[in-house]
Amino acid sequence: MNHDRIPATVRQTYGVGDLAMAASFAGGFINFGDWHGIDITAPSPEDRIHSQEQLYRRVLSAFPGPAERLRLAEVGCGRGLGAALALREFRFAAVTGVDIHPDQIERARTVNSKALATFPDRLAYALGAADELPFRGGSLDGVYSVEAAQHFRELTGFAREAARVLRPGGRLVVTTFFSSGPEVAERLSILLGSFADGLDVAHPLDAFTADLTDAGFTDVRTVSIGADVWPGLDRYLEDTVPPGHWTRNFLPAWRSGLLDYHLVTADRA
Repeated sequence: MNHDRIPATVRQTYGVGDLAMAASFAGGFINFGDWHGIDITAPSPEDRIHSQEQLYRRVLSAFPGPAERLRLAEVGCGRGLGAALALREFRFAAVTGVDIHPDQIERARTVNSKALATFPDRLAYALGAADELPFRGGSLDGVYSVEAAQHFRELTGFAREAARVLRPGGRLVVTTFFSSGPEVAERLSILLGSFADGLDVAHPLDAFTADLTDAGFTDVRTVSIGADVWPGLDRYLEDTVPPGHWTRNFLPAWRSGLLDYHLVTADRA
């Protein structure tokens, strides 16, 4: 993988910056969390970890069984904890975590060394990009991505590549935050530092679903899960980031209809 393909902000944030160590995250996961059923009056770091694990469980539950027959890949796996959880809790036949950043793949192999030793033929981590996945055509039963697609420069190539590596009938499951349309990109860059510096891209949800259809996916479905993400995240940030920090603007951006968190599923024709 050509290191020059990694956007500068992504290279910094997930390299020497190591976002997993930020106060807004906990336990090595890097996602905003699914806070459904969690008491957010005074959320603890343990609650934060639970929210992040719960988001993975929501995604992984979208794959039809029997799980022990499914070979999956996670695109944008980061430290790889979600891929290990997928194998440990859901008992999939095999899970490969893929990330464009070599530092993250190195961390994933280190952090999950025990799981790799326990499941040497079923868990793996590999370097790869969303539009250049290291798999043969039609070799996977499922592809998923948890809060990584907002970093991809474009989603058309991701949709096409997911369609290439999935067998007919295979499923793609993606969850992340999408913009409500191209017209709100400037407003998001004013409100949120990650859009301003290029770490995140304001991908409209409708454009992504159109890309999936064009790539050969059917039964494309989207579900808003923002109510389970933004209030809980904001309450946790209240205690973990300085007052006035730009990350507190995710909640008002959602309430204003500029962006939302979605679960997207699609089946390979």
